Amino acid sequence: MPFGSDSGILSGFIAKRVLPPLLSCDSRTWGRELIIDVRKKEQIMAAKIRLSRMGRRHRPFFRINVVDSRAPRDGRIIEKLGHYDPLEKSPEKEIVLNIERAKYWLDKGATPTDAVSHILLRQGIKHKYAEERKARRAIARERAKAAGVPFTSADRIALQKAAEAVKAEAEEKAKKEKEAAEAKAKEEEQKAKEAAEAEAKAREAKEAEEKPKQEKPAEATAEKKPVDKSEEEKPAELAAPTVEKAEAKPKEEPEAKE
Repeated sequence: MPFGSDSGILSGFIAKRVLPPLLSCDSRTWGRELIIDVRKKEQIMAAKIRLSRMGRRHRPFFRINVVDSRAPRDGRIIEKLGHYDPLEKSPEKEIVLNIERAKYWLDKGATPTDAVSHILLRQGIKHKYAEERKARRAIARERAKAAGVPFTSADRIALQKAAEAVKAEAEEKAKKEKEAAEAKAKEEEQKAKEAAEAEAKAREAKEAEEKPKQEKPAEATAEKKPVDKSEEEKPAELAAPTVEKAEAKPKEEPEAKE
């Protein structure tokens, strides 16, 4: 919060810091003290409680420091408030914090980061920034929900699982429909095959019924014209004299010539 944005703070600052020097000293001394007080006020208003990472690789260790928000992350430190060791198993050694000084800087307007705010709440230090952060997160969550965007990693995982479930359900439905279509096609093919076989059997049965009927008229015609034995013997008797005549005739001709 920039200097002079709160009228109450500004009026109190003027009443406590500006008017007494103005009434008790000359202009040079008053101007110099006023500049110093203004710089201190700006420093307090721009203070931030931040974590500074220490330790080696795979062994993080954080210090809780009061720093100037306009300075770099690892810049000049105003005051050290404690440390935080995430790998420590003992709760007493995990967070070591000077609670009185932390409350002092919070009362002066120092703003904690989200990580430090969580640490302060764990230590039982309630502050307005936590409530403001909670309200901001609630508003951001509602906006993300209205836009259909995941707000946290848990929301993203939940949306991903829901999408996977919908996809799996659609695939299962498509698979069942495909299996049903294949079963129906197979059933129709089986019915067509059975119908063809039944038609072939009916045709064969019909042909088998018509064949004896065709054979019976042929037998009937054969029975109507019996062969007479006298007629069979008669041509043989008639054929014999002619042969004898044919044999006798050449014998008579030479006798006639003589």
